[in-house]
Amino acid sequence: MEIQYKTQGTCARQINVTVEDGIVKNVEFVGGCNGNTKGISSLVKGMKVEDVIERLENTTCGAKSTSCPDQLAKALKQAL
Repeated sequence: MEIQYKTQGTCARQINVTVEDGIVKNVEFVGGCNGNTKGISSLVKGMKVEDVIERLENTTCGAKSTSCPDQLAKALKQAL
């Protein structure tokens, strides 16, 4: 399953995610802090969707009520 998620409230504009059999296979952020988003992508690759959601959901960025990791969790909820 491929997900193209339009983010809200973050520097990244979109997250492209590939999920196969409940496992995150690939994550690509469009925009955002390049090093941080590449790091997040590498860390979650190979993880179960549920585990990624549990770890990243409700992460904030500064004074914002969301973040790129939180938006990834929201995107992955579509895969459930």
